[in-house]
Amino acid sequence: MQRLRYSRYFKTFLILLDMILVASVFVAYYWRNFEVKYDSETMEQNILSIVLLCMFWTLLSGRTKLYHIPRNISYTIYLERIILHVFFFFMGVLLLGKVSNNDFLKTERFYLAIILLLIVLPIKTLIFFILKYIRSIGKNHRNVMFIGENASTTVLKNILKERKDFGYKTFNYTDGYDFRSITDFWKRNGIHTIFLPSENSFDKDFEDQLFRQAEINKVKIALVPNIIQNHFFEYEFSYIETVPVLEQAKYPLDVFSNATIKRSFDIVFSAIILVGIGTWLFPLIILLIKLDGSEGSPFFIQKRYGFHDEVFDCLKFRTMKVNEHSADKTTDVDDVRITKIGKFLRKTSLDEMPQFINVLLGKMSVVGPRPHMLLVDDYYKPKISRYSLRSMVKPGITGLAQVNGLRGDEGDMNLGMKKRILADSFYVRNWSFSMDIVIILKTVFLVIGGDKKAR
Repeated sequence: MQRLRYSRYFKTFLILLDMILVASVFVAYYWRNFEVKYDSETMEQNILSIVLLCMFWTLLSGRTKLYHIPRNISYTIYLERIILHVFFFFMGVLLLGKVSNNDFLKTERFYLAIILLLIVLPIKTLIFFILKYIRSIGKNHRNVMFIGENASTTVLKNILKERKDFGYKTFNYTDGYDFRSITDFWKRNGIHTIFLPSENSFDKDFEDQLFRQAEINKVKIALVPNIIQNHFFEYEFSYIETVPVLEQAKYPLDVFSNATIKRSFDIVFSAIILVGIGTWLFPLIILLIKLDGSEGSPFFIQKRYGFHDEVFDCLKFRTMKVNEHSADKTTDVDDVRITKIGKFLRKTSLDEMPQFINVLLGKMSVVGPRPHMLLVDDYYKPKISRYSLRSMVKPGITGLAQVNGLRGDEGDMNLGMKKRILADSFYVRNWSFSMDIVIILKTVFLVIGGDKKAR
């Protein structure tokens, strides 16, 4: 098994650092705004308050998973956890202040929350990306290998190869299935984890022996389900007493309160965008489209699949010349149909702005899986069974796949589309309001900087 020298201390370091930051923010604010009393009773109360705050911060992390930082976690998810943690922390502080007579807990909690977030967020972001960089140059890595192969292990291999920042070093094993050779390979390369397809052609004796040898040699085994073909995403693991059972999954947006929160936000946010930005930006873009010599309407309307595969009219600004193949041909690299102003609109995603009208009408959401052309959906549905999971929520103007650079609509069965479907499936299974906010913020940065993969 691979020796892990420093990883076990990393979480302890983060917890201690956060406790110092929390204590420093409260002490500095108290010192600046209150008369400092040095009598023993007041000092004892204040010290106990600091200890209580630090303990509450640490205990809360068990719920928000602030210190559970897997190698493959995206910054979107990590940022969501930080914001949620600070929010719930100050909700707790607010309640503590209501039942305590200590001035230390009655400081201006709103300002403290902002200050703490402004301090914690950049520091934790810096640590997050420093760790990513260290792993991308080959340090702090995990030695892994694959035994057996299916469609999902192919996708996983490709991800580990592309994402050096995950810190996985893959060793290729080609010496057959003799256990002496396998265990020698583990010891020689310090293998930490074996990725094994959950559906494979190995006989039961081989599997039993593999698990037994892995346990003896302290090597972890990770099963990779064939999520491209089976019903993995349709079920969730639960217990009846001590008996494990698989039950049909209930997605977060199936809950009425969650759906109400998301719809309410969609209405308010789209109304603000349309009134605050659309009233002056739409006429300007329409003028630029006309000056560019585009024929036809400045708006382009195309049929797309929406919630539960209901077909709706998706609005966009026109970025192509009027042509006969707009509904049956996807966009190519340097597509000659794209106009000059169209290239700019696509690069900045401003061509999607009219879709806020779709959001206001209830056909789309601000955040969700991006709607594809009908022919793209019809092509992939029979080939990727999890593809239809996207229709369990309304399509979005932006989505988790897009802000992570996953654009998979090249028109053939490839790894890019599979990764995109996995991202969309993750969003459907793990939706939260804070995730939507983080995705919107990342989209704003992409619009400002320009999306390199847009075309």
